[in-house]
Amino acid sequence: MTKVAYYPGCALEGSGGPYDRSTRALVKALDLEMENLQDWNCCGAMEVKNVHPMLQTYMSARNMAIAAEKMGIHTVMAPCNGCYHNLKKAEYECATSAETMQTVQDLAQKADDPVFKGDVRTLHLLEWLMEELGTEGIKQRISKSLNGMKIANYYGCMYTRPRQIFPEKDKGPGSESTHKPHFMDDLLAAAGAVNVDFPLKTACCGGAHTLSDSDTSTQLVLNLLQAAEESGAEVIATECPTCHSGLEMHQIRAETQFGIKTKVKILYFTQLLGLALGLSARKLAIHENVSDSLDFLHEKGVI
Repeated sequence: MTKVAYYPGCALEGSGGPYDRSTRALVKALDLEMENLQDWNCCGAMEVKNVHPMLQTYMSARNMAIAAEKMGIHTVMAPCNGCYHNLKKAEYECATSAETMQTVQDLAQKADDPVFKGDVRTLHLLEWLMEELGTEGIKQRISKSLNGMKIANYYGCMYTRPRQIFPEKDKGPGSESTHKPHFMDDLLAAAGAVNVDFPLKTACCGGAHTLSDSDTSTQLVLNLLQAAEESGAEVIATECPTCHSGLEMHQIRAETQFGIKTKVKILYFTQLLGLALGLSARKLAIHENVSDSLDFLHEKGVI
């Protein structure tokens, strides 16, 4: 199996703490091998590229260089969509532009950092699980089915766009799709869930607008919540800490500020898979979610 360097990024050490803990618990339960990325830095997120796009590319490339040059690991696994997107973007830009690669290497030498050589690939957690185990491997490890729980799988916009930075996708059967992603659907179906036909699975949650225009963010989230409920979903499964936090916070804000209440629960896909593997709700940090789903999960017979 592929050993990966685990890059949590900033969010998983903050508001996305439950995602980090459930990821670690899930990976351990599946007997997969990952090692914490040493001395990692922020991927550049959204703010740094406003200072200079090349700085963001360098910051992401530095993380990949540490994995290869200091740890001898040539695959970086990032569960956060923003981190995954930025590392993939740096990977793509360095592979397709000699000028970008030279600039990144010059900056590394000036900073006395490991030099990125283009020999590292980035995977999202969903991709790693599908690559190592696939749906059949997950099925073999299920000890407690999700009992037909109706789930809307929400991927967010950064998991698939812009499409050119994901050359490994859209390669036909077995590959992920940038138009209609399905890896999360496949894994949760293998765990006993029923995936509803959710039309907004790659729509924006408005995360970038939360501080500047909360009303816009709330409306975008409300679109997602109402579409999920209209599709028959009991749960929205997430695979991005920013999207997850936005859905939880704006679900509350939609009710308190605009009087619009939705009942759909919000859980990380790692928490749902972990439950199907027999892990406890506490080990998966479900009690730390803002969206209180414990009573619902008891009713469904999965905890």
